[in-house]
Amino acid sequence: MCPKCSGTGHENTNLGGFSLSEPCSECKGRGLVVDDPCPTCDGSGRGKSTRTVQTRVPGGVTDGQRIRIKGKGAPGENGGPAGDLYVVVRVKEHPVFGRSGDNVTITVPVTFPEAVLGADVRIPTLNGFPVTVKIPPGTQNGHKLRVRGKGATRKDGTAGDMLVTVEVAVPRTLNGDAREALEKFRAATSDHDPRDGLEARAKGA
Repeated sequence: MCPKCSGTGHENTNLGGFSLSEPCSECKGRGLVVDDPCPTCDGSGRGKSTRTVQTRVPGGVTDGQRIRIKGKGAPGENGGPAGDLYVVVRVKEHPVFGRSGDNVTITVPVTFPEAVLGADVRIPTLNGFPVTVKIPPGTQNGHKLRVRGKGATRKDGTAGDMLVTVEVAVPRTLNGDAREALEKFRAATSDHDPRDGLEARAKGA
């Protein structure tokens, strides 16, 4: 029996006009003290074990989010109710898709002619069914397009969007015909200098 609380498991603190009852600081509310505690449970009467439980991961869960499983934690003291188990979610990276909030992101390579002239490009989605995205003529590298409703699932059951980043793929090698065509293109557009005024803007003019 705990000598401090006489086995009651709590102690009273006098606060003047009233007293406050708290768990005993000596026996932690158990009402008894173990003189020679068990090396396994340290006198608590509870040992550790491992088992597997199943839980549902909700759609739209984020990395680091905690899922609470009620009643699957450690047993309570003195026959009290068991605590809860908190599962910390770690979201693995995807080789194709990324995430920005409720939106799914993807980078789609396009050819130079597709970026200049425009094209209809098929891209994958998370549900496995590809969609066709229209690349407008004159699309610049890094331009973002939005596909409604193809993102991550929100808590209310709706879905975010898919953000498509256009990446103009530059070929490393060219055959003779392709090089000749590009030389003609360069000659035809020689009056357009994309760097015109760049140095002046850099000087703050």
